[in-house]
Amino acid sequence: MDDFARLRTIADYQFGAGAGRALFPEEETIAVRRSRTGRPQQVFADDERLVSYGTDGRFTLGLAGGERLSAALVAPRARVVVGAESDPFVREGKNAFAKFVREVDPAIRPGDAVCIVGPDDSLYGVGQAKLSAGAMADFETGVAVETREGAEK
Repeated sequence: MDDFARLRTIADYQFGAGAGRALFPEEETIAVRRSRTGRPQQVFADDERLVSYGTDGRFTLGLAGGERLSAALVAPRARVVVGAESDPFVREGKNAFAKFVREVDPAIRPGDAVCIVGPDDSLYGVGQAKLSAGAMADFETGVAVETREGAEK
């Protein structure tokens, strides 16, 4: 199994069927930066970071990867939907709070990489879930998603 087939398999497992092809299409030139030991660390397309590959075997999304995922996967898969009032804050890289969460992929667990989107499914940013899907829906306080990168308007 080549590197890209392995990365596609990991993406499908982490984000759901179709994520691997969305992130790493076969017809596109994709660059992989490796650690000193040869392990893939970051994956780029057109000089934009799609994902970083952690030592825990999971991806963290770059903004370009979030755009690809949110375009390819049916909502609410891999998404946390927040109200429009969160738009300027998340785009600036500030965290998304539970009280503003409108909808969430029920499969999300703490630590998962997610797309933070608005009510119209426009990408506000990408980040790491700090709460489970159920907790995001129930809680009125606290950080739901730690924003890693906000989308510029």
